[in-house]
Amino acid sequence: MIETALSSKLHIATAMILGAAWILLFALERLVPLRKARSALSNRLVVNGCVSALALGTAYLVVMPAASTALQHVAAQQFGLLQWIRLSPAVAIVAGIALLDLSFYYWHMANHRIPWLWRFHNVHHIDPDLDVSSAFRFHFGEVALSALFRVAQIVLIGVTPFTFALYEIMFELNTLFQHSNVRLPFAFERWLNALIVTPRMHGIHHSDVRRENQSNFSVVFSIWDRLHRTLRLNVAQSRIAIGIPAYIDGENNALASVLSLPFRRQRDYWRTAQGTVPERDERDASAPITKMQP
Repeated sequence: MIETALSSKLHIATAMILGAAWILLFALERLVPLRKARSALSNRLVVNGCVSALALGTAYLVVMPAASTALQHVAAQQFGLLQWIRLSPAVAIVAGIALLDLSFYYWHMANHRIPWLWRFHNVHHIDPDLDVSSAFRFHFGEVALSALFRVAQIVLIGVTPFTFALYEIMFELNTLFQHSNVRLPFAFERWLNALIVTPRMHGIHHSDVRRENQSNFSVVFSIWDRLHRTLRLNVAQSRIAIGIPAYIDGENNALASVLSLPFRRQRDYWRTAQGTVPERDERDASAPITKMQP
């Protein structure tokens, strides 16, 4: 009974923190935007709000119970890597957060490279603009499928409920932050990006150029892209067009179209309706691939 009450209070506190962060970032986007908008904000807010609500509802009804069961199993059976090796509590927390984040890097990459997972993840990428309203715009099917990944993640790593809860807050806050369209002071963001994923870094991941879309898979800490050589920072934000070429027209982002997208015949994702494939000549780059551009 006490555990249930504490869990409920934690969920409420987390929701309040995320809500405050969303409002702050939304306000900052209006004051200091990073990229120019390509479509009407009001229409996007409606679609993104509905898709996000379904995603968050699925997370609450499917992912959270599955994760809770996995955490209970780990605690009861002392199962998983961090349960089998002797670490101090502080080191175990740091190791747990690092391993959770690394496994999310692989899950994110899998959602791009495995065709049937990409069908669902594409819903997130066809948004014609990128801002804080895009942060939780994930198809409910993708969220439901992620429950299997979350169970495997928890059980194999062997994290404690505290470490899991701490990482979840970090993960969700940085999801809001990296998707935001806030123009940070360039020198500050370049410094911050040495540690975490930032708006300029993640904006390149949402580019309509396939090579750029297939980069920057990290979700909290940017080190995983650096270690796996999937980091790309040398594209100026003014040169980025957000979206997936085959689905850039307005009707593709109507709510019914977005929700039915994974179940319909897929298009040639990287080719526009006019038959062109957006590309960027690497010879035009004025900086090394890992050097951030404004």
